[in-house]
Amino acid sequence: MINIVDYEGGNLFSVIKAFEFLGVNPAVITRPEEYEGGKIVIPGVGDFGDAMRALNERNFPAFLHEKAEEGALLLGICVGVQILFSSSEEAPGVDGLSFFQPSVKRFSPGGKIPHMGWNNLTIHKSHPLLKNVADNSYVYFAHSYYIPNLNENFEMAHCEYSNSFTAIVNRENIYGVQFHPEKSQKTGMQILKNFIEL
Repeated sequence: MINIVDYEGGNLFSVIKAFEFLGVNPAVITRPEEYEGGKIVIPGVGDFGDAMRALNERNFPAFLHEKAEEGALLLGICVGVQILFSSSEEAPGVDGLSFFQPSVKRFSPGGKIPHMGWNNLTIHKSHPLLKNVADNSYVYFAHSYYIPNLNENFEMAHCEYSNSFTAIVNRENIYGVQFHPEKSQKTGMQILKNFIEL
């Protein structure tokens, strides 16, 4: 079962449609008590602070930590991956979910902000999430803040813009992608298919 967290994060319906295209009828959960088991997807477009406030209002943070500790697979998408981190320069004083410790940063001057459009992935490691995904595959981004490059234990792929940044992150059963797989055509669909099959 794929569960998509609905906290009015912006790209909910396009994520639902992507999973439906892959033959999955995902459950949409607006409260933790609606969860009946399975994998959890945290989508998102927009502001780190707004996302965390909405999740807190719906009592999701404690639930997500509980399910992660139980071994449920989590996937954050775009802002949904940024909130897996401890904090963001976009929302000073707002705590993230802290599955990863670095703070999310704003892009340095030197490139158009937001980073929007197609860019290629540099893949660091073989993993079932990246089955049939070639190095240098292009995916679709839309973000003004970035995850600093992590150590090789957690960073599965990075991307180059005005800053080098983490594009795919993983720690045990926690996954995140900075790009929008639901907008990334064949490559994005392959990654979502792989997540379904993990």
